[in-house]
Amino acid sequence: MMNYSFRYAANPTDANKYSTEELREHFLIENLFVENQINVTYSMYDRLIVGGVMPVGQSLKLETIPYLKSENFLDRRELGIINIGGTGSVTVDGTVYELKTKEALYVAKGHKDVLFASHDGEQALFYINSAPAHQSFTTKKIGREDAEIIELGDEKQANKRILNKLIVNSIVETCQLQMGMTELLPGNVWNTMPAHTHERRMEAYFYFDLDPDQTICHFMGQPQNTRHIFMNNHQAVLSPEWSIHSGAGTSNYTFIWGMAGENLDYGDMDVCPPNELK
Repeated sequence: MMNYSFRYAANPTDANKYSTEELREHFLIENLFVENQINVTYSMYDRLIVGGVMPVGQSLKLETIPYLKSENFLDRRELGIINIGGTGSVTVDGTVYELKTKEALYVAKGHKDVLFASHDGEQALFYINSAPAHQSFTTKKIGREDAEIIELGDEKQANKRILNKLIVNSIVETCQLQMGMTELLPGNVWNTMPAHTHERRMEAYFYFDLDPDQTICHFMGQPQNTRHIFMNNHQAVLSPEWSIHSGAGTSNYTFIWGMAGENLDYGDMDVCPPNELK
């Protein structure tokens, strides 16, 4: 089953006036993984689509949705997939790609049939991002050994973490989509600090590897006018180009970042020192 929802883009002046519930309604994506469903949210922030796929005992096909006005989902789009569950497979126009946990697949524009499946005795959970594409490149699997790995942070600031660049232009050629995964080490809780914005692209964060009785406080908003959203495991949040995107959890966790926009330069960001946030 293919389910879809829609989110308009918000002006920062308007967002400053949102109540807690309104903030959650506009930016938080709560129910990504439902048995034998593909759930996607179409965002007007660079038209990024965020979704989750949970195949149980059957294959699930990626279908088009009305907002695309195209015969196939990928007629004018590219797709990034990261498996956060047990071993599964993605079949793209007859070619099977096996994805173990925390492995990724980039699917190029123009493919017709994309099928998701879990292996016997396993429960795959596929987190997906999709962005408009103007050109068709090469579909490619990115295993853990293919990732660009960067160690960041310091235990003194409780933000020691490992950044895994997966679907980035130094590994696989894309039109605008970029995705990666950041793993917080035990005893560390802060991500993306110092906080930053990037006016040339938006971002979405997906949090997982968090115990069910723990929570993450995701910080957003303009650097001098911040807001927050409390989040649980397996939830995502949209981050406009004008907003910071940072968080702190009550325990360590992992998150996937996905970006779309006109700039593929990972280092293109406007950093705000921690002591200047308001």
